This record gives sequence, structure tokens and C-alpha cells, in this order.
Amino acid sequence: MKKNEAQIERILRVLAGVAILSLLFILEGNNRYFGLLGIIPIITGTMGVCPLYTILGISTLRKK
Repeated sequence: MKKNEAQIERILRVLAGVAILSLLFILEGNNRYFGLLGIIPIITGTMGVCPLYTILGISTLRKK
């Protein structure tokens, strides 16, 4: 797939994903499983591709 995320956005996505994933260890009960949603920004940040951006035709990469 063609990358559509800028470098700074990729870094921020991974950091946000780690923060959300940490909820898995902080929260108690069934609410802690919301932390698993942090996997999504980690994957999109490491791959550099956001499926929603692809659908909407958005790219944060600078044009060469």
C-alpha cells in the first residue's frame, strides 16, 4: 500500500497507541479491555498507512 502519513504523525500515532494500550494495565474490570484499541494506532503508525485516509483520499505526506 502507498504510505499516506507524515513522519511526525507516525511518531505521534505510536506514542498515542502506547498510551492507550497502557490502559490495559491501569484500569480494572472489563473497562481495561478498551486499552486494546491502542493496537490500531500502533499498527497504522508503524506501517505509515491509514485505511481511513485512503478511503477519504487524504495524505499528510509532502509532495515531492
